[in-house]
Amino acid sequence: MAHFRQIVDKGAEWEAEWKEGLASYSKEHPDEAAQFRTALSGELPAGWDEVLPIFPADAKGMATRAASGKTLQAIAPTLPNLIGGSADLAPSNNTFLKDYPVFTSDSYAGRNFHFGVREHGMVGALNGMALHGGVIPYGGTFLVFSDYCRPAIRMAAISHIPVIFVFTHDSIGLGEDGPTHQPVEHLAALRTILDLTVIRPADANETVQAWKVALEKRDGPVALVLTRQSLPVYDRTNMGNAASLARGAYVLLDSDKVYADVLLIASGSEVQFAVEAHAKLAEMGIGAHVISMPSWELFKQQSDEYREFVLPSSVKARVAIEAGITMGWEQWVGPRGSVIGLDRYGASAPYKTIYEHLGFTVDNVVLRALETVDKSKK
Repeated sequence: MAHFRQIVDKGAEWEAEWKEGLASYSKEHPDEAAQFRTALSGELPAGWDEVLPIFPADAKGMATRAASGKTLQAIAPTLPNLIGGSADLAPSNNTFLKDYPVFTSDSYAGRNFHFGVREHGMVGALNGMALHGGVIPYGGTFLVFSDYCRPAIRMAAISHIPVIFVFTHDSIGLGEDGPTHQPVEHLAALRTILDLTVIRPADANETVQAWKVALEKRDGPVALVLTRQSLPVYDRTNMGNAASLARGAYVLLDSDKVYADVLLIASGSEVQFAVEAHAKLAEMGIGAHVISMPSWELFKQQSDEYREFVLPSSVKARVAIEAGITMGWEQWVGPRGSVIGLDRYGASAPYKTIYEHLGFTVDNVVLRALETVDKSKK
């Protein structure tokens, strides 16, 4: 008992010394002290999001991994406690903060971590950093390697740890690396982890908003799922606002008809097929609504009214498009809907060839849409 009392007294002494030291530091360095307190509180500094980039419309496009990297560079100066790295894939993941040094045993001022080829260890370290507090940690690797760090991801979810995972090369769209590196079941696998928010943005500006959601979420981990290949950057003048990503799903394109004939629902790189199919269906007199659905988890958190607005129950003809296994999509397309997915492993070829070979084409989306419209009338 006496030993326990000594420990308690010593702890109180250390706490008093800490508070005294912090008070002294605050007088000499008020700005730095305020920054320190903000970091420890877990709050983001006022106005941090004013520097978020806005990408102009571009048909040639930009890979969402590239948009993610540009977003990181833009926000790094305003979020000095944002630190992270990659499991030996920083050039591919675009996770390196260019204007800052590397964190080493000799230099704690660095903001970039070289975790090495150890995904599980990387996520374990990220969890520890976040639990300690004062920093916003992120880590990157290829989506297919999320298998290696799944136990640590689950630990982050079950413990509600605010960690950001940057998973790139998100589908068969990575091309020539073949089936071993092409994630097929991994999106579904991540979505089964309770309290993990998975976001697969459709273009550069959705990617910016995905980072905003991830940074503002303080009660659990977020997985950003990003492409290797370029995607169109959409002209938002006549489309839904990219900020609607925060609601999980939104109407990207509607039709001239009062009521839609068919809903085209997609995530990530496959949204482009829905957008192009929308125009072709309009020429046939079919009114389609294109729904960008980057996050099932965020959408499920919305009100019944909002979900009914995005996916009206009166529209039974629905087509979902995603380059991954179809499991789970039945909840969004219903019994009369159709899913263009990938219930097999990928192949080794240029990504455009693979997409065409496996049925991810505008023509196939149009065909499925027409079929579901016909079926819904019976």
